[in-house]
Amino acid sequence: MDRNAILVVGSANMDMVVVAEKFPQPGETLFGRQFNMYPGGKGANQAVCAAKLGGETHFIGRMGNDLFRERLVQNMASDGVVMDHLLIDEQEPTGIALITVDGGGENEIIVISGSNMKLSPADVESRRALFNRVGVVLAQLEIPLETVARTAELAAAAGACFILNPAPACKLPVKLLQRVDFLTPNRLELELLAGMSILDDIESVRCAAQRLLDQGVGNVLVTLGERGSLWVTPGEARLFAARRVQAVDTTAAGDAFNGAFAFALSRGETVPQAIHFANRVAAFSVTRMGAQSSMPTAADIEEWV
Repeated sequence: MDRNAILVVGSANMDMVVVAEKFPQPGETLFGRQFNMYPGGKGANQAVCAAKLGGETHFIGRMGNDLFRERLVQNMASDGVVMDHLLIDEQEPTGIALITVDGGGENEIIVISGSNMKLSPADVESRRALFNRVGVVLAQLEIPLETVARTAELAAAAGACFILNPAPACKLPVKLLQRVDFLTPNRLELELLAGMSILDDIESVRCAAQRLLDQGVGNVLVTLGERGSLWVTPGEARLFAARRVQAVDTTAAGDAFNGAFAFALSRGETVPQAIHFANRVAAFSVTRMGAQSSMPTAADIEEWV
């Protein structure tokens, strides 16, 4: 292994999706049209993205001792993610999401975090040696905040680049923000983190990102959907346009962006090159159904471009 490797610390869920004509009322029983199970979770999605692109990608997470874990591990490993550092919880089940989709495409989601929220700072500490062998560490907020904070500390101590995708968003302590090299919120997440409303213009986004830079974040990289991505540093704000595509399913587009950005940085690309590449991968992902199933290989991107 060399320092080109990527470490993802985060969540893994089994998404259980029911499709019905309408949502049931309290006490009502309906017949559904379709049921499927899809591997998901932001951490797992981002790890699969980086691995499918060709990056040596390691995953630290916690799953239950159950059938969902077996299926998730099998799927992630088949996509190239190194699962040697997974922790198994004997008390809590593997995380799941119960998703109902109605005839108009609206959804209702209940997430049971399960073992994801049992991933502790001590768990990450027990894998400390791995941090010294990777160049990029990527985390999200579907695990306990104190575990994210310890991950950031270990990344800094090892001299690795630390990327934090602040989703689902919550207020973050300044001490954590000061250890973030790249913070990658979408517009709504940026509003919560910055504590201000954002208008539909780039200058408003830049002002909100500046608030986070003032608290110690190295770079803020705001994903803006079809408008692209805005890279904000203390001295500059630069918009990177997205490729226009016909979207089929936007699920995990943000995860595709983050996984691809981490992969490109691990390969020694400049930040602008990495953002351009991440935009392309995210655009590709929305032309396919599903989360992990929509993540492209490097050959897919070359052929598509």
